[in-house]
Amino acid sequence: MKVRIVLVDDHAVVRQGLAALIATHPRLEVVGEAGSGEDAVPLCRRLQPDVVLLDMIMPKMNGVAAASAIKAAAPGSRVLLLTSYAESDLVRPALAAGADGYLLKTASADGVLQAILAVAQGQQVLDAVALDALRQPMASDVSMREQEVLHLIAQGLGNAEIADRLAITVRTVKAHVSSLLQKLDLEDRTQLAIYALRRQNGH
Repeated sequence: MKVRIVLVDDHAVVRQGLAALIATHPRLEVVGEAGSGEDAVPLCRRLQPDVVLLDMIMPKMNGVAAASAIKAAAPGSRVLLLTSYAESDLVRPALAAGADGYLLKTASADGVLQAILAVAQGQQVLDAVALDALRQPMASDVSMREQEVLHLIAQGLGNAEIADRLAITVRTVKAHVSSLLQKLDLEDRTQLAIYALRRQNGH
């Protein structure tokens, strides 16, 4: 019997790549796809998949909120987060929300397939980098949404691009940036970008 998988990522090209990869394994099959957390919840309620492969940073409903909602809608489904970020401020809430695994998108193709199989069998899968992040102290009282803004600043995105990416207003982005500057005791956006890059690179 095949492991039934739902893919959740707001980038269609990522979903296509994962679907193509999963199709190469005889024990795995993709039964559904969603481009957002909101769409994923009713889809998982209907399909009751074995494993949900879930992106962390998506517009409106992030991976943590989606993991929690999916677990409520499909209690038998296992949730494996596949993300580009491994900071402790993201890993901890994800696991607290009920995620069964946390894997970085830098994982090998075989690593992704093995992680899906392991999670389907009831194991908890944690990327070595994510495991490392759990040993790091939490950042101040930075919220999940502020963490997302911080990650996108590290990628070089401007306020308008961040607003578009997270489906929020530019004014809201500016408010998050101001809050981050205050909480992290930084003077301007340049310092914030340097801080974000250092965190992303593990410094």
